[in-house]
Amino acid sequence: MTVWADVTRAAMALNVVALLALCGVWARNYRQIQSKHALGLLVFGLLLLGENALGLYYFVMHAKLTAWFSGLPSISATAMMALRLLETAAIAFLLWVTWD
Repeated sequence: MTVWADVTRAAMALNVVALLALCGVWARNYRQIQSKHALGLLVFGLLLLGENALGLYYFVMHAKLTAWFSGLPSISATAMMALRLLETAAIAFLLWVTWD
């Protein structure tokens, strides 16, 4: 596996952990406040969590797709990694704003 694949996997795993924490906070807020805003954040978080969990599964556990990902040209792997890292930065900012 390339270093890009390892960085991408780490970013997806970090996203899953951070989104679990965010969804927990947003679910608690929705139970307490019952607002559409809190519900919207929770649904957004759950959908993003599903996308990252499925991506992590495909990138780590699925034998055929793992082999395919490892064979991507360097530019494709770099682009995928950059997108995941941008997503990680966005989720980290949401986590900071939510817990502040």
